[in-house]
Amino acid sequence: MLNGMATIFRNYKQAVVSSRAFADFTPKASFEIKKCDVHRLEEGPPGQAELTREQGLHYYRTMQTIRRMELKADQLYKQKIIRGFCHLYDGQEACAMGIEAAINPTDHVITAYRAHGYTYTRGVPVKQILAELTGRKGGIAKGKGGSMHMYAPNFYGGNGIVGAQVPLGAGIALACKYLGNNQVCVTLYGDGAANQGQIFEAYNMAALWKLPCIFICENNKYGMGTSVERSSASTDYYRRGDYIPGLRVDGMDVLSVREATKFAADHCRAGKGPILMELETYRYHGHSMSDPGVSYRTREEIQEVRSKSDPISMLKDRMLSNKMAAMEEFKEMDSEIRKEIEEAALFATSDPEPPLDALCDHIFHNDLPLEVRGTTPWSKLKSSS
Repeated sequence: MLNGMATIFRNYKQAVVSSRAFADFTPKASFEIKKCDVHRLEEGPPGQAELTREQGLHYYRTMQTIRRMELKADQLYKQKIIRGFCHLYDGQEACAMGIEAAINPTDHVITAYRAHGYTYTRGVPVKQILAELTGRKGGIAKGKGGSMHMYAPNFYGGNGIVGAQVPLGAGIALACKYLGNNQVCVTLYGDGAANQGQIFEAYNMAALWKLPCIFICENNKYGMGTSVERSSASTDYYRRGDYIPGLRVDGMDVLSVREATKFAADHCRAGKGPILMELETYRYHGHSMSDPGVSYRTREEIQEVRSKSDPISMLKDRMLSNKMAAMEEFKEMDSEIRKEIEEAALFATSDPEPPLDALCDHIFHNDLPLEVRGTTPWSKLKSSS
């Protein structure tokens, strides 16, 4: 009976919130956002951003889901259920959400190895991401890719070699221009990769051919355990393209990222060639799960960013202060997200591992089955697509 009363009370609260949504909540509000620093541009994105109630709730749910998913991955790694490399994205959620909110599903995204957030915003369910991390058959890459190699339609990973995805992104943008489909490619890399020679070669080709490529440097202040000040003679990453226009953006504010990405996408679609964005952001975890993250920065520094600039808290506070949502809604959403993550974790720990006879599958796309030599000449495996 007590359980029944609790359900009735919860449904009543939901009904109250739902009825208030049409009566008391502000449907749309405008917010001041931090002005972008610009390079080779007469003007940058607007200093104000509009947010509807529906958009705000969607952004909150997405960012909170990424945050909870990454915390669950941390837990599974410490339990030795996830093995190998694992680079977590908590703290940087506004980057992935803001970019996705500004582009079309038909546009293209490629990133480095801190890829879980983008895998989710590109449409992959949490349970397939966690199952990939645990190496299970139900993972997005069938358990054979792991943390750094997840893919989805118009999402090209997850790339394990530092900076290697940047020329690939320029190549995807070349395909967009060749096909004349008015699509853009968002090509992401970190501050740790920003000094790679291949990045500057990609800049050069993209500028020569006016490719619709948005180069984005996610500057989370540390390349592994080295601060940007110790690794880069110039930390103005948005100016690094020289002849390519650039923007420096508040990467902790989902609205700032959204507006800047819209501006960049419009620039590319207008045939003006590539553009470079630097998103100033911060990761709460270490570089990877093998890095405690406090040997080269203080716990106080991390806590200060959490308390003053957390992207999820910032959005939540904006919506509450402008009467765009009720605290009960956020609590209910948080509860639903926790349940989704727990169910996904259960799937990721109970789903079977891929069988040995699937080891060599999908070497080629859409090809006839072929024999693959194993560890010895007489050991043969089948590959099918």
